[in-house]
Amino acid sequence: MGFLDAILGRSKPVRPDLDRLFALPSAAVTLQAAAGFEPTGLGSVCFASVEGGTFARIQEEARSLLDGSVEFTQDAYGYTWLLARHAPQDVAGLVNDLHAVNSSLEEAGFGPQLLCSLVGFRDERQRSLALVYLYKRGTFYPFSPKEGGAERRDNPLELEVRAMLGDDLTIEQDLARWFPVWGAPGL
Repeated sequence: MGFLDAILGRSKPVRPDLDRLFALPSAAVTLQAAAGFEPTGLGSVCFASVEGGTFARIQEEARSLLDGSVEFTQDAYGYTWLLARHAPQDVAGLVNDLHAVNSSLEEAGFGPQLLCSLVGFRDERQRSLALVYLYKRGTFYPFSPKEGGAERRDNPLELEVRAMLGDDLTIEQDLARWFPVWGAPGL
């Protein structure tokens, strides 16, 4: 960053660091102990759609990499979601799979298409919560949709989770970047 950038208030974007995903298992323990949220065993990676033969190759590589335990879907905005499943107590294995998918997409030149990854949680009241990793920012944020079908968030819960996990994860400070991921696979 140069002198002119500092004066104009511009900053260098944070480089993605996929290794930050490996902090999720300890965050899951904190979340379970502090708020009663249990991992669901579901996690997903979201990326901008890739066309044609390249997409078919990515699907095959992901299936072979994860022993076929993946599903691909496309959302209403045209983004592709890869859903991975593990036993709920195997957060480390799930994170390894998500990291492997992200890394293989990045190595294949699709880093700019990567948007986010998430790991799902649920409490005894059946509230959903996801810890979302923003690829381009290198940060996490909690997302909790309210039940009932309407697209409303449980903002107080999200802020509580932010406070709980501040020592475990690099939390996104700009709340405007806590994008809703309505209907995301794994949530």
